[in-house]
Amino acid sequence: MIDFIEGQVAYVETDAVVIASNGVGYRIFMGNPFRYREGEGQTVRMYTHHYVREDAMHLYGFATRGERDLFRKLLDVSGIGPKGALAMVSAGTPEQIIGAVAHEDIDFLTRFPGIGKKTAQRIILDLKDKLKKMPVLTVATRVEGMPDTAEQEDLFGAFAEPKEEAMEALAALGYSQTEIQKVMKKMEKDGTDLGSTDQIIKRALQLFVMK
Repeated sequence: MIDFIEGQVAYVETDAVVIASNGVGYRIFMGNPFRYREGEGQTVRMYTHHYVREDAMHLYGFATRGERDLFRKLLDVSGIGPKGALAMVSAGTPEQIIGAVAHEDIDFLTRFPGIGKKTAQRIILDLKDKLKKMPVLTVATRVEGMPDTAEQEDLFGAFAEPKEEAMEALAALGYSQTEIQKVMKKMEKDGTDLGSTDQIIKRALQLFVMK
């Protein structure tokens, strides 16, 4: 079992980060790999889950142990695969998800892609007691540079490439084009100052769980 990988950020893809460690490049799938784009060439530690099945072996990466541990708990729920669990951990903080399970908040859980009412009920049934014992190692933070009022008419006019990259990353998490276009229009209407792919993805994921 690979618990974490420490190495240099070689390059960033739409759905993964490649970490170079001891002459080997590890392709690690993430919900928002673009958070590492500005760190290319720098040394990072990424906590991982090694997912193995008959036709694939994948590494999924997380910035904290708390996110990784919650991902593993979600995988134990029948009907949730790594893609669905990754989308949940990427869009919601561990505190939000654990709180929703504790309070049996089905409405919140069904905001994540691929999570219907029955699956949400199964998450609550399977994890309510288990998550009570889970230490939470991250805290929810507000994305910096998010003005509360509109400051520009065309948010994405100068950021066409980051927008397209963000849309591809969100689609890889399982969000539909209709859902993605809706949050993009919301950000444009609000005049949110988002000049990078990482910032756009962060804000979009916030909006998905706030709707």
